Amino acid sequence: MSLVVRRLALSIQETYKMYNEQLLFSKHDLHAVMEATKAKMLQEIDAYATRQLLNTSPEDLATYFTSKFEIPPIRILDENIRVDQQETNVDVSRDPLRFITDRDRPFYIPGTLVTFYVPFEGDPDIFMCRPSTFTYNPPRGQVQGNVLELAITRTDHSSEVVKNEFDRLLGSVREYLGWAKGDLTPFNASLKDIARHYIDARRQKLLKDQGLVASLGFPLRERPNAPTTYGAPEVRRKATPKPPPANAKAYVPEPTLEMAEYENILSIIQKSATMLERSPQAFRGMGEENLRDQFLVPLNSHYEGQTTGETFNFSGKSDILIRDGNRSVFIAECKIWRGKKSLSDAIDQLLGYATWRDTKTAILVFNRNKELSDVLSQIPDILKLHPKFKREMQYLSSTGFRCTLAHKDDPNREIILTVLVFEVPK
Repeated sequence: MSLVVRRLALSIQETYKMYNEQLLFSKHDLHAVMEATKAKMLQEIDAYATRQLLNTSPEDLATYFTSKFEIPPIRILDENIRVDQQETNVDVSRDPLRFITDRDRPFYIPGTLVTFYVPFEGDPDIFMCRPSTFTYNPPRGQVQGNVLELAITRTDHSSEVVKNEFDRLLGSVREYLGWAKGDLTPFNASLKDIARHYIDARRQKLLKDQGLVASLGFPLRERPNAPTTYGAPEVRRKATPKPPPANAKAYVPEPTLEMAEYENILSIIQKSATMLERSPQAFRGMGEENLRDQFLVPLNSHYEGQTTGETFNFSGKSDILIRDGNRSVFIAECKIWRGKKSLSDAIDQLLGYATWRDTKTAILVFNRNKELSDVLSQIPDILKLHPKFKREMQYLSSTGFRCTLAHKDDPNREIILTVLVFEVPK
């Protein structure tokens, strides 16, 4: 190859490189992109198949849509940065230190093109978006897949100058990525609440469109002369994801126990347990069945059933039930603490009873033989290690824990479990 042809090839190569190199963080407005992303998510929720929407756990759906539409910030993988160099021609027609007779035309001299390859994790499109904080001199570069290319041309061989120029370029990129992350973090944090609210709203609309209601016969009717001693407690308080599985059967609403009534029932149980703790002689030596019976009287004095005076009854050895027809909507198991396995077995027993969606459950653990603090420290891990555990739920109690479990045969049927621990005399 002749020198003229070689120089022409290098000039074309340099021109191509400069043409493809672009101003980063300048093409789109990041705020507009986030708003468009949120609108797209809501459109997909609107278009989600009716039966799948109604037959899938709303929390699982919200998690799915959040994972699909969140915009992960860019993270530079510094340890994987690589560099390459090749010959090029450098246009020095604008260099004031050089004597050039005609500066209106390019004047090329041999030089070196040094390209830094900067791998990253995150959404490559962020490099094209202008964050809410920006400068009027953004960095230039080229994005190829998940690699940012930063090019530097020199006519000398000063490695120090090249390194300083690269540090300046990458520093500017990092600054912009920090500004973008400041915009993306609150946006990503808000997505799940937005999805959850929109899913709930659409579910309610679909149920009303079908002329159905989510609660049949509940909440419970409170007796007008219920004793005030058992009043309600004060309120304290990116691989592409796959949709959660759901059957395509027609959705049929099921009786549910309202959350406010569930909290009130647990409050009555807690106050009854306080009586046990304060009167140790009266309850010394009682077994699980006798301890269970101490809760039925105050519970039935507070609530009445649809056809009988007793809403709360028992089945088997140690459970407290509220039934609607032949199904249970509230189940409480009474267990004396005998170690981790006994609590895990009690959870399995509850799941065997719980056949409906949104069943509320409780396990009342009576501690007789162990240090209370030791028992309490073991319970969170027992819950999390159970194969049907889905997520923790906030529960403001120093001796209580709450989580969501999946039904033993259907992960979309969710069961709320509250574990309450009480001290009882030996």
